[in-house]
Amino acid sequence: MTADQVPSLLHAADIARRRGDVATATAHLRAILDLTPDHPIALNALGMMALGKNDRDAAAFFERATAADPGAAPLWANLATAHRALGNDEGERVALTRALDIDQTELMANIRLAELLDRLGEEDAAIFRWTGVAAIIAALPDRTSALDQLLERAQRRVGDHAATLASELSQTLDPERLKSRDQPGALRRFDTCLDSILGRRRIYPNAPHGLNFPFLPADEFFDRVHFPWLGQVEAATSDIQAELGALLATRSNAFAPYVSMLAGTPQNIWSPLDRSDAWSALYLWRYGVKNDDMCAQCPKTAALLESLPRADLPSRGPTAFFSMLKPRTRLPAHTGVTNIRSIVHVPLMVPDGCGFRVGGETRPWSIGEAFVFDDTIEHEAWNDSDLPRVVLIFDVWNPHLTATEQSLLRTLFTTLGPRLAATANVID
Repeated sequence: MTADQVPSLLHAADIARRRGDVATATAHLRAILDLTPDHPIALNALGMMALGKNDRDAAAFFERATAADPGAAPLWANLATAHRALGNDEGERVALTRALDIDQTELMANIRLAELLDRLGEEDAAIFRWTGVAAIIAALPDRTSALDQLLERAQRRVGDHAATLASELSQTLDPERLKSRDQPGALRRFDTCLDSILGRRRIYPNAPHGLNFPFLPADEFFDRVHFPWLGQVEAATSDIQAELGALLATRSNAFAPYVSMLAGTPQNIWSPLDRSDAWSALYLWRYGVKNDDMCAQCPKTAALLESLPRADLPSRGPTAFFSMLKPRTRLPAHTGVTNIRSIVHVPLMVPDGCGFRVGGETRPWSIGEAFVFDDTIEHEAWNDSDLPRVVLIFDVWNPHLTATEQSLLRTLFTTLGPRLAATANVID
């Protein structure tokens, strides 16, 4: 018998194994080892047949196989399985580590190592692995139900750890937090940082697809302290509602689709809403141009807006409009054009079932309670009710811009003029 016969012997062993003839399969595989004692495939096959019967023999075969082909991750994984059956924790750890040294994304090796670390009580190392398991599975394009169950298991394990850690941290942090209880908003950034550490939320960056002004803080909802006039806006809610009601009764056809893309625009997240009245707007100002007709219909609203420090940029701002979201309409997650402005929402008609998310924070609209946010951070809105939702929206300067920067931006936009036109037609 010569080494040339190894392929045929492997084939014969496989056929015998498939029909349940273990003795014949074993004979063929041992014949291969007589010819090539370090043949990794034959050694692995003998190890697989030995698993569950004589795990010590299985481990020995896998040890020889990994020695013969140390770059084969599956061989190390099989050796880990044999050590696990023998209760050899250290042997299993070494084998799994070797498998992951070859490929850190190997799913089952990560799961087995996470389980081993859990059994050994090595909490931090286990959570590191379970976090990796969740990331690997979440990135898979077409997951089976079994993988979804594994993902849920990993996320639950990480979540349970975060909850335990949060409880421990609260005992340490709460006494210091109490010192700031009389300072509204003083803990917001720290609490967000802590939530990120604990995996309870993601921190979203600015992502403007137009003008990106550098070094401005990426703040989802701006602190009210930056906008001392918000109370004035909120106090005018009933007047704005009355003027909106009159428009809806007499000029409802003045609302036009908010999304209106150029013909030939490729399919994108806005295509389902293109030229649809599911999301519509009635403009009082648009790109700095006042709609005299509509403002005459809404004199109190117009006067209020003119009294505010809006983002006045030649041919760009301010913009102010009533935004209507029809029942059962959801806007996709998106980002706005530029971070030099902030967006104000004044809720006017808000049925139950409406919501708004900016980055990692979700808020309901409450009639009479205005808020200001950075729309260059990913945000989305929805109306799951059976009634329309209407909000007054307008833009003001980003509160972190200095007066000098605002002035220079006005000059910049005046000088560049139509050469910046492309930024005016981008969905925001």
